[in-house]
Amino acid sequence: MTRDEYVAMLKARLDEWNTQAAAWEVKAKEAQATAKAELERQMAAVKAQQENAAYQMRLLQGASADAWKDLSAGADSAWKQMSETFARAASHFEKK
Repeated sequence: MTRDEYVAMLKARLDEWNTQAAAWEVKAKEAQATAKAELERQMAAVKAQQENAAYQMRLLQGASADAWKDLSAGADSAWKQMSETFARAASHFEKK
């Protein structure tokens, strides 16, 4: 996989997460007070991971042809954490 293909794959996944997170934000705004605090906590975790994942993607985009493979390990870790955070948030939002 080339750097450009890898970055395109990461961007597509980040776009999916952003769309889902926007839907959850609407749901959090509509939630009752007790559930709202938990939903807002989950959204904060998702946003932090989204920012980290986007940062890693930008690093990869700016990396040289030789360096991008080294940077991809950090990006893979960030994306794994984002996936896990997203799954935890999804379980909370789908219950509410």
